[in-house]
Amino acid sequence: MEWKVIATVFVAVFIAELGDKTQLATMLFASDKEVSKWAVFLGSSLALVAASGLGVLAGSALSNVMSPKLLSTIAGVGFVVIGVWVLWRG
Repeated sequence: MEWKVIATVFVAVFIAELGDKTQLATMLFASDKEVSKWAVFLGSSLALVAASGLGVLAGSALSNVMSPKLLSTIAGVGFVVIGVWVLWRG
């Protein structure tokens, strides 16, 4: 088992998901007193697993046509551009 990879991915995804629209939507569903909190947890967990699965499949497919270094560079530049845009708007 690759515990270092698991831990790195867990921390990165956990931090990225904190306070985002996914978490806010989950909080909205959980605030309904007539809804099972376990059902909300299960539904949101399955959605995150499915979205992550798509990310793994896309990353795997992209790695067949471009190098991991190029993919990492594109992702890094994308994050920087988004960060600058958010700061500029704020």
